[in-house]
Amino acid sequence: MGRLFNAGRDLPYPERLKKLLENKVALWDVAGQCIREGSLDSSIIHDSVVANDFIALFERCPDIRNIFFNGAKAEELYKKLVLKGLPEEYEYIQYQRLPSTSPAHAAMTKEEKLKQWSKSLKEAML
Repeated sequence: MGRLFNAGRDLPYPERLKKLLENKVALWDVAGQCIREGSLDSSIIHDSVVANDFIALFERCPDIRNIFFNGAKAEELYKKLVLKGLPEEYEYIQYQRLPSTSPAHAAMTKEEKLKQWSKSLKEAML
């Protein structure tokens, strides 16, 4: 998000949030809580995951049209814990998995990831 929207770590946190809002971007974790040892998604204990309340998010932010997943694990958890419980009124939302920005996802360079994220976000904003 820092490179895409000039919202890098050099800015104070409130200013980074302001930049994202100006670009109509919201960040929301699929998992509201879970148990995992370390920071890797592969360490998440699946039975411990409690999803964030996406219906409340969609009600509060009715202009959401696209959801981009930061890697396969986020998409997997969303499909398992959220999607099946969404009312039909949210069928208009488009979904796309993008490459994980984690350094642990080394199959792509940081620049390749940035290009894919940038292209997908630009297309969604058209």
